[in-house]
Amino acid sequence: MDMDYVLSMLDSLLRIPSPTGYTDEIVHFCGRELKRLGIPFELTRRGAIRADIKGRLNSPDRAIVAHVDTLGAQVKGLKSNGRLELVAIGTWSARFAEGARCTIFTDHGSYRGTILPLKASGHTYNEEIDTQPVAWTNLEVRVDAICSNTADLIRHGFNVGDFVAIDPQPEFQPDGFINSRHLDDKAGVAVLFGAAKAVIDAGVTLPVDCHLLLTISEEVGSGASSVLHGDVAEMVSIDNATPAPGQNSRESGVTVAMADSTGPFDYHLTHKLLDLCSDHDIRHQRDIFRYYRCDSAAAIEAGNDIRTALVCFGVDSSHGYERTHVHALRSLAELVALYMQSDVTFERDRHAMGPLKGFPHQKTEPAEAAG
Repeated sequence: MDMDYVLSMLDSLLRIPSPTGYTDEIVHFCGRELKRLGIPFELTRRGAIRADIKGRLNSPDRAIVAHVDTLGAQVKGLKSNGRLELVAIGTWSARFAEGARCTIFTDHGSYRGTILPLKASGHTYNEEIDTQPVAWTNLEVRVDAICSNTADLIRHGFNVGDFVAIDPQPEFQPDGFINSRHLDDKAGVAVLFGAAKAVIDAGVTLPVDCHLLLTISEEVGSGASSVLHGDVAEMVSIDNATPAPGQNSRESGVTVAMADSTGPFDYHLTHKLLDLCSDHDIRHQRDIFRYYRCDSAAAIEAGNDIRTALVCFGVDSSHGYERTHVHALRSLAELVALYMQSDVTFERDRHAMGPLKGFPHQKTEPAEAAG
């Protein structure tokens, strides 16, 4: 695995603003990189990407998905004090927006700014700055332009609905830690590119067609709802895990999700991935996420009858100022590359409807006692 490539891709991806709804530039960047790697691809009308690595068989084929969109905000209103009211894009706490530097994209160009609580000066408000509520209605953007009132904002071209991108502030540390906003899911996108490059560089012929999907609206729930096609029988999502008290995720190895807020992932596909980790000495752990959904949920809710699974890199402080480790990215990239080269989970899945014969079993026999 070329980890220099993975980290270089991650750095480039992080530096391209891409809040949900404002993803065109990162789509162009990913398209150029797919061209450079020689991987053919197509775009949906809104810009989701489906790239295709041909295998020996074209059905039942598989997909691996990551999302290029991030959390962000939009201008909710132009305030009489010359500042901007905000509404969040995606689900994230206003606590993590306070103090963030940002870029506001107007119809005529971009401006820089800072997201501040309404009471931001201790010299003025004293202890009141510590007791004001944490809420998006308690924030405003101080734009880096001479704006003292609503008329000034209008004169500079600000409008309700302008997109606001939060600075990532990436730090790649020598010990392998990576701190940045938007590791969710740009680290997953970098991992997907790294795994694809490894397979191509090795000259491997895959057993079945593999589709690399890059979605543009995962943070608002629609994700992989429209980029699949009917031949896909199984899909693995790449996203972040959540190391925290009460969770089994870590910032090392691969975290294999057994379920999220929408329910369990496919038993057989999930255990196939667990077996790949065990067979190839990839450190891993299992976890369940109670307040979390991914591209797989959007695909199922859109009516796709496919097996889905979720594999993750651990991210501390998810949807905040995030941190992961290069160990997790390497392990996950290795697993994804191995999955691409593995046999399809069930050849029977090439048929959308079929007889009972050949349908798999789940284990029901008593376990042997350890001794």
